[in-house]
Amino acid sequence: MNATPAPEWQEAIFQILKAGDVRQIAYVPDAGHSHVIRRAVADPDIQDVVLTTEEEGVALVSGAWLGGQRAVLLMQSSGVGNCVNMFSLLQSADLPFFTLVTMRGEHAEFNPWQKPMGRTTQAALEMMGIHVLRASRPEEVAETVSAGFDSAFGAGDRVAVLLSQSLIGRKKWEAK
Repeated sequence: MNATPAPEWQEAIFQILKAGDVRQIAYVPDAGHSHVIRRAVADPDIQDVVLTTEEEGVALVSGAWLGGQRAVLLMQSSGVGNCVNMFSLLQSADLPFFTLVTMRGEHAEFNPWQKPMGRTTQAALEMMGIHVLRASRPEEVAETVSAGFDSAFGAGDRVAVLLSQSLIGRKKWEAK
C-alpha cells in the first residue's frame, strides 16, 4: 500500500500539540483530522480517546486540565451542535479549552445535512463564550493553531480553530 503523505499543515498541527505537551487527544473519527489522529495513536506520550459523541470530549478535556494535563478536542462542525450544553461547563468553571474543528457545509458540500450546522458553527461557539479563529489556506494553519493554543493554555481562554472545508478538500459521495 502506497500512502499519500499528509499535507504539511496537518503535520504542523500535530507538532504544535506535541511541543505544547498535549497528553490527551479526544475525537470522534473524522477524515479531516485523520493525520493528527494517526500520529496521536502512534505516540506513546499521548493518550488518544475515541468518543461516541463530541460533548463527551468537552468533559474529557476539562477533566484532563483539572488532573494536570493538557488535552485537545478534535471534531467536525456538525459536532459543535452536540456540544452546546456542555460548553456551559467551560464558562461556569472558568476552564481553558482548545478545539480544532474541521468544517463541513461550506466549500463544495455534497451533503445537505451538513449545511445548517456548517453555517452556524462560528456563531454557536461565540454565543457560548468561545473565541473563534479560522484558517482557510495552508500557510495560515500553523500560526493560527499556535496562536489559539497559546491563548487557551497560556491565558486560560476558550478557543476553537475552524479549519475551512477548502483546506480539507472536496468530499464526494461514493457508492460501494
